[in-house]
Amino acid sequence: MNGPMRTLNTILDYALWPLLVIVALIPTSIGISAGHGKLAFNLTYFSFAAVLFILERLRPHEREWLKNDGQMVPDLAHTVFTKTFVQLVIMMLGYYGLVSTVGGASGTGPWPNHWPMWAQVVLALVVAEFGLYWAHRIAHTWMPLWHFHAVHHSVKKLWFFNTGRFHIIDTLKSMIFSGPLLWLAGTPNDVVQYFGAITAYIGFLTHCNIQMKFGWLNYLFNTPELHRWHHSTDLREGDKNFGENLMLWDIIFRSFYLDPTRHRPDIIGIKSAMPKTFLAQIAMPFRWHKYQDRYKAGEIDKGTLM
Repeated sequence: MNGPMRTLNTILDYALWPLLVIVALIPTSIGISAGHGKLAFNLTYFSFAAVLFILERLRPHEREWLKNDGQMVPDLAHTVFTKTFVQLVIMMLGYYGLVSTVGGASGTGPWPNHWPMWAQVVLALVVAEFGLYWAHRIAHTWMPLWHFHAVHHSVKKLWFFNTGRFHIIDTLKSMIFSGPLLWLAGTPNDVVQYFGAITAYIGFLTHCNIQMKFGWLNYLFNTPELHRWHHSTDLREGDKNFGENLMLWDIIFRSFYLDPTRHRPDIIGIKSAMPKTFLAQIAMPFRWHKYQDRYKAGEIDKGTLM
């Protein structure tokens, strides 16, 4: 690669992440402003996934991760199952009037609805991130919750497609820790929509297998570079970087980790056994100890494992 091309490639490395976020937020913002936030989000969500799919093949961070890991069906099933569950919960809350009575269209209680929209969105991210941070950190330190969260961590490569690979109990836990904070603060509906969209887009990006560089952005946002360390089997690296969108609480509570001298962790995944199929993964946390004991005793067919 010659000098000008190398320079252009370096510029693209650093510009791609913020550019992707901005490109995703433009149609989302237009839709929310026009009163069609859900439609705009869904159209952008699937378009964003298609763009990431292409970029992963054009500019892969790890070429080895382009190979099929045999988990596309479980990954998709977890994503569809979990997203459907979230939508049903939101619909039920709306049916019983909770969404409209807490926050509403213009915000209630202590919420500073006189602030510019961008400032309100930043505030919502900081407030909700506190709950998400502790939900995530506790899931790594309290074993009953780790058994559910391990379904997400069991992947051996990171790409956009396994972003939504969460056990439904794991997702419910995150909602319980973060949602009430926004509702009690009286966060307006439009701000909540922005928060949900940003969380989805950054989530896609944290898992994406695209060559990018981040510099100072690592100290503000949860980037792919930071999240790869979080998926390390070495717990000195893996029990770090719990932020969902922002790294603020990781920095405050001293769980931020970045090793600029290394490309990525040596091994991604978990040290425990995890079955291959979706239904077995759903059932796995409820019989964790029995399953692991059977695995150690050689009673589990290795062909049924990831």
